[in-house]
Amino acid sequence: MPVLKVVDRDGVEHDVEAQVGLKVMEVLRELDYGVAAICGGMCSCATCHVYVDPDWAARIPEPMSDEKELLEELSHYEARSRLSCQIEITPALDGLKVTIAPDE
Repeated sequence: MPVLKVVDRDGVEHDVEAQVGLKVMEVLRELDYGVAAICGGMCSCATCHVYVDPDWAARIPEPMSDEKELLEELSHYEARSRLSCQIEITPALDGLKVTIAPDE
């Protein structure tokens, strides 16, 4: 089972097992220190905002236009911002490191 490296809002890194086929958001919303994911993965609320570690950015698909538009409206937007509901867990993402973005 792939492992996600998740840095919470306090800067603490956690190793979390993630089932292949789920979205990163589905794993993060189950954690006490995870994301709210209010829209449930519909790419409409941005409450699952994370920062992808620069070493992993090229290994995940580019964001689609609707995700980009949502992200660019956020006050905590950075070039490495992603909505975790748009990243599917695959075996190739074993070790993916994400940092949970501040609440908006």
